[in-house]
Amino acid sequence: MNNNSKAVWITGANSGIGKSITHQFAQKDVFCLASGRREDALFKMKNEIKDISQNIEIVPFDIANTNEISKIFDKINKKYDVDCLINNAGITTFTPAEKDSLEVVNSIIQINLIGVIAVIQSLIPHFKKRGGGIFINILSVAATKVLRNSSVYSASKAGLLAYTNVLREEVRKYNIKVINILPGATKTPIWSSEMLSKYANQMMSPEDLASFIYSIYNLDSMLVPEEITIRPIGGDL
Repeated sequence: MNNNSKAVWITGANSGIGKSITHQFAQKDVFCLASGRREDALFKMKNEIKDISQNIEIVPFDIANTNEISKIFDKINKKYDVDCLINNAGITTFTPAEKDSLEVVNSIIQINLIGVIAVIQSLIPHFKKRGGGIFINILSVAATKVLRNSSVYSASKAGLLAYTNVLREEVRKYNIKVINILPGATKTPIWSSEMLSKYANQMMSPEDLASFIYSIYNLDSMLVPEEITIRPIGGDL
């Protein structure tokens, strides 16, 4: 077993839900490894709570560059004992299926599905060796509900849902938990300013979602919430 200090690894940590999760966990005295493509945005996120918590180390990398992921984790593993991975990185478009170029399709699938799978695969041997771990995957209601103008995003999230459901059955015997969170509309920069202006008061806050995810991470029992759908009280937009 790794004798290094425990840490939670969070992808897509520079903004939105990932940023709120990082802040929430860090303020709860959980050491966070915060990843994202933009190093400047990660530094900004970290500095926002530097007077409250020092429990954040930034680990910038591009999840689309799958060849680098195992190297990134090898560096992390020399210093920290990761007990939880929170997969939050993701991109989308809000366009009709016929308008999405193959370049856009490839980019969304590479980041939302293939990149996430690569990060998961890098940690499975580590979790098995340490006797357990937690994968928390931030998916979307789009994985199970038909939402127009989100075809490729929905495909990526549905694909990750299927992948992680199979993964769960394969790793149960190693005390590895696989938890899928399917949020509805959440007030984050993934939405256009026009959509936020119109619908923000009907969306969930990323802070509330982060608090809920922390409570799941902090469960100390044989209970495992394997799939949770969370929507604004008014339902989907």
